[in-house]
Amino acid sequence: MQLNHMFRYEIPTIIEFGNASIKQLADHVKALGGSRVLIVGDPGVVQAGVVDHLTEPLDKAGIPYQIFSDIEADPDIDSVQKGTELAKSEGCDLVVGVGGGSSLDTAKAIGIMLTNPGHIRDYVGINKVLHQAAPVIAVPTTAGTGSEMTIWSVLSDKKAKVKLSVGSPYNCPTLALCDPQLTVSLPPHITATTGMDALTHALESYVNKATQPISEGLAIQSMKMIARSLRLAVVQGENLQARHDMLLASLIAAMAFNSTRLGLAHALALPLGAHFKIPHGMVNAILLPEVMQFNVIGNVAKFAEIAAIFGEKTDHLTAREAAERSVAAIRQLKNDVGITQTLSDYGLNEDHLDFIVEEAMLSGNVAVNPRKPSLEDLKNICRAAMTGSSIRRPID
Repeated sequence: MQLNHMFRYEIPTIIEFGNASIKQLADHVKALGGSRVLIVGDPGVVQAGVVDHLTEPLDKAGIPYQIFSDIEADPDIDSVQKGTELAKSEGCDLVVGVGGGSSLDTAKAIGIMLTNPGHIRDYVGINKVLHQAAPVIAVPTTAGTGSEMTIWSVLSDKKAKVKLSVGSPYNCPTLALCDPQLTVSLPPHITATTGMDALTHALESYVNKATQPISEGLAIQSMKMIARSLRLAVVQGENLQARHDMLLASLIAAMAFNSTRLGLAHALALPLGAHFKIPHGMVNAILLPEVMQFNVIGNVAKFAEIAAIFGEKTDHLTAREAAERSVAAIRQLKNDVGITQTLSDYGLNEDHLDFIVEEAMLSGNVAVNPRKPSLEDLKNICRAAMTGSSIRRPID
């Protein structure tokens, strides 16, 4: 990094991290001045009994609450409207989001609409929110999105088949309440895809052109934790140390990319997810090795460092050879955690590529990617991800 490089790092969210930390929820609600709570969680976390871990301390403290669960994957802007209307009608002045990215992004957006006029559409983009949101406590139950830390809410307009991003420091949760025990029941497949999402956050932040010393340190720490614990979290779901590592790695990765944005995997993930209903973690997992292969020459030194983080033997290799090993290492990780799907499995074919890459080019993540892509470059990345690449590991 150049000595005259200027950067900014901001983190308005308070972090409370640790096993059984959810038991202190009522104390946090009181400290933030909440008198009536809107709990936002998708039907899955309600049916699984996860919401009971939140209502129990609220009941003991005599804090009234309403539960809003009209949320689906890739949450629709209509859910934000419905949740806001419920919160206002019930006099809720604090929002608790619980679940994965869909629930947390919805909860954050509802927090914005409790204190800002108009419709959530009015705030699509960056730094358009006018006023500080109502207090939001984010309780993640997956280790991947990092929504408990970020300025972003990614929402969908399912009628128009587009994804919309609202980005503002006012959109950051007031408190991230992170309890690894809440992630133990996460199924292996979701553990794998959300874990690869966290890795994509850390890795794309680390190699992109907006990287800076604070985000670099955070991204390295996140990748180290993922390298040692993602496989264990997938195959030993009850392993609390692995769950602890992955939840913390996800949070730290979010702290990294909050200030840097990401890269081509995320640029392509938005239109692919919107049009083909590919879960966000899955589409990032499919794309990441192919994006890395394209980007290697844009930041050889850092890709070589990534290879070492993921256990590749690089001592006697050239920097370029070591950098290529990073791609092999992530292909191996993806394979080990059971992600074998391709974009073709979700219906993508050659006829779709023009509009997918044109939409991807509109993403702010393209500008910070370490290598400038053409439309044809993006098509080639998609083509590679449509067929799936075999693990090509050089002989030691």
